[in-house]
Amino acid sequence: MGTVTDIRIAKRTGFCYGVREAIDKAKEASAAGKATHTLGQVVHNEGVVNDLQALGIQTVETLDDVDHGAAVVIRAHGVRPEVMDRATSRGLEVIDGTCTWVIQEQRELVKLVEEGYTIVLLGTPRHPEVVGLLGFAPDAIVVDDEDDWERIPHKKKMALISQSTQPPWKFEKLAAYMVARSHELKIVNTVCPVTIRRQQDTLDAAREVDLMVVVGGRSSANTKELTRLCGIAGTPAIQIESVRDLADPAVFEGRRVVGVTGGTSTPIEDLHAVAQRILEIGGTPAARRRASELADAAFSVAATPAGRTTSLPTASAAG
Repeated sequence: MGTVTDIRIAKRTGFCYGVREAIDKAKEASAAGKATHTLGQVVHNEGVVNDLQALGIQTVETLDDVDHGAAVVIRAHGVRPEVMDRATSRGLEVIDGTCTWVIQEQRELVKLVEEGYTIVLLGTPRHPEVVGLLGFAPDAIVVDDEDDWERIPHKKKMALISQSTQPPWKFEKLAAYMVARSHELKIVNTVCPVTIRRQQDTLDAAREVDLMVVVGGRSSANTKELTRLCGIAGTPAIQIESVRDLADPAVFEGRRVVGVTGGTSTPIEDLHAVAQRILEIGGTPAARRRASELADAAFSVAATPAGRTTSLPTASAAG
């Protein structure tokens, strides 16, 4: 017999604005009849990528796969400057979906290089955003976990900057670590405010529920951080990629109120489907009968980010 009676949604959920804008730009280009490609997956979400493919939007890993005159969308992570230059020189229509926050990071890096700082970049090596940022500061020292930090040299003039989705606590801890390694230390806080707010919203939700369900890619750093924060709040959490991962009602046994949150690459529609599924398999008889209604009610009090993604043409509308 199920025990779940209520669902709580973290206040700010769904795509972050950077991901949302890149997806919208790709859809708009396709709806305008342009042969449209995204350079790399526009979002680390299989369902969304499949939806884009249904609209004729193809993912390519190299500009060599894009025909002359076609449109290529730069995803929110951004790219190295030479990639932009090469796309233009090949006669491609470049649609820049780089997140405005990442653009600010790029500009800050250019200034730090010009000012002669030894730059430390807190980020995940080989992450697309980090790869793009290194195009603006090729000599930057990339560090991630604390085991990496010993590689940071002692220099007179150093600067610290961050990949936008790094946890704020890690950035603060690294800044404190670097104080003893430099006479002049410039700290440029480029942790995305959306990331910070979403983490706080997840903490707030976790404190009000018996179990948290975190939805996002298994390799997503910001999704893993949300799961970690639930543990800090003292609330057990499970991390899933999609509603398909919810099959065992035993997970919800003895839980009355369940919370749902998601990474920045998780569309709000996926979170709604998860909320409804939780009630369908783990709810009380009354909650099961009203699963759709209760899921709708939970999302009506969450602050859905402003955006146009779900109002743009779908595969059926485009056809």
